[in-house]
Amino acid sequence: MKAIGFYRNHPIDHPQALQDIELPTPELRDHDLLVEVKAVSVNPVDTKIRRRGDIPEGSARIAGWDAAGIVRATGPLATRFKSGDRVWYAGDITRPGCNSELHAVDERVVGPMPTSLDFAQAASLPLTAITAWELLFDRLRVHAAEPTDDNVLLVIGAAGGVGSILTQLARELTGVTVVGTASRPETREWVLAHGAHHVLDHRQPWAPQLAALGIEHVTHVAGLNDSASYVPQIAAVLRPEGQFALIDDPVGLDIGPFKAKSISIHWELMYTRVMFTTGTIARQHALLRRVAQLVDRGDLKHTLTRRIDGINAAGLAEAHALVEAGNMIGKVVVADR
Repeated sequence: MKAIGFYRNHPIDHPQALQDIELPTPELRDHDLLVEVKAVSVNPVDTKIRRRGDIPEGSARIAGWDAAGIVRATGPLATRFKSGDRVWYAGDITRPGCNSELHAVDERVVGPMPTSLDFAQAASLPLTAITAWELLFDRLRVHAAEPTDDNVLLVIGAAGGVGSILTQLARELTGVTVVGTASRPETREWVLAHGAHHVLDHRQPWAPQLAALGIEHVTHVAGLNDSASYVPQIAAVLRPEGQFALIDDPVGLDIGPFKAKSISIHWELMYTRVMFTTGTIARQHALLRRVAQLVDRGDLKHTLTRRIDGINAAGLAEAHALVEAGNMIGKVVVADR
């Protein structure tokens, strides 16, 4: 089968950063599906793995952890899907990724694709939807917040892929006031269009901007990028006993400023359940099914903003370069022609 991989860690402008290669059809494990991949989204995790991730000895590393496609075969214990079903998923970072013609994935982290989306639109959502859902409901436990309180969620980096879904989920499924951060006019407009009640300029002090909105403090903070640099401001605007969850990889994160307020800190990694085969692994199947329903009902919007045709090394290299530039709004997807 055709696949796109790399044998060495290279910058994206290197001619061998990503290569078109041939691989055998993957063998299925008990709970696996064999999926014919129709579209893949590129996320920061793909670029990180390409630049500095481990590479199997003597073989290529295949990235890609956001896909939509068609089931072509099932493992002996797989019962949730049948051949011909359209599915979407983010997969398992410990296994070969979905940048390939055919891909093996555990059905317990796969959901039925929304019927209202095409493959490219669908591929823009799984990883960010799972991350946003788990951060909001499993880590911050916003659904358990005291309903008589004036709950306010601050989303740092709300115009990105995860932020675009997190703001929508919070607006549609909870009663919290959603405040996003952005700076450019186009990102501010995007954040408001995707569910935020208010937008702060993250380049300016947050407390005065919140005060101007009549907000004394926030109850929950989602740190989606550059969390370490925002610690003093997070500590200042979070109420005592507030909740802070993050998804990025800050170096030297100083949580000392959170002690006085007894702020709870949570990390969200959407691969935890599949990496450790936790007892809650099938929750990702359930939440992807629920997200598909919300999309088909018109309550959630896809976040595809750039489509590249042709799942090959050239198309994926273009997508990696766009993600690495750091100014993407929404998601870039590489789709089958």
